[in-house]
Amino acid sequence: MDIEDLSKSQLLLLTILVNFVVSIATGVLTVSLLDEAPTTVTQTVNRIVDHTIETVTTQVPTIGKDTTPTSEELLTAAIAGNAAHMVTISYRVGAESYVANGLYLPSTRLVMTASGNMPGHITVTFPNGAAIEADRTASDGSLMRYGFAAETALPQAATLTLVPSSSLKQGQTIIGISTDGKAVTGIIGKVDADGIHAELPSVSAGAPIVNLSGAVVGISAGGSLFLTSDRISTLQAAP
Repeated sequence: MDIEDLSKSQLLLLTILVNFVVSIATGVLTVSLLDEAPTTVTQTVNRIVDHTIETVTTQVPTIGKDTTPTSEELLTAAIAGNAAHMVTISYRVGAESYVANGLYLPSTRLVMTASGNMPGHITVTFPNGAAIEADRTASDGSLMRYGFAAETALPQAATLTLVPSSSLKQGQTIIGISTDGKAVTGIIGKVDADGIHAELPSVSAGAPIVNLSGAVVGISAGGSLFLTSDRISTLQAAP
């Protein structure tokens, strides 16, 4: 049969066969030459092959591996972030001593709290145990702002994100730290002019609450009412 009489399929099969035979012949020839080559040559070739395999292996992406954080990972990270920014406030009124909670805003060196009629001078204890005095610099109803002396060295902490109330939704999960240091979760019941209404057991006034991303949603005003981050942002920027 003349090659010109072959169909396209037959030509394709013939090409594959020729390539296959050539590949085998090349492989046999290469092995034969390596067997007769000096040891230094074979070692060099082996190193090149090993390096090529290693490079390709490390650069090939993992297919099918899901790197999205699980709900549990998000929750534990949010709890850790909340605890890192919640401070303990101690103060005296007359002969009586009191303890409250507050939110530390490292970017502006401020502490926010909403714990009733607190005095102008307080002591703030940070998660690392450092106790530093602070003075009230502004207030908005029950929400109070305290600042530190300019020369005071404060503990390092990650910058916080404040979530505007307009982006909050009913049923959204929120997280807080109770008075005995336990992590508690709840859902937003509603958001109105008074603030955020939610059930978070034993979260004391002044303690911050966060969402699953660790961003601050609000601050406890006591009971089931939480002041929004909008008010925190406004007071933070006030002169």
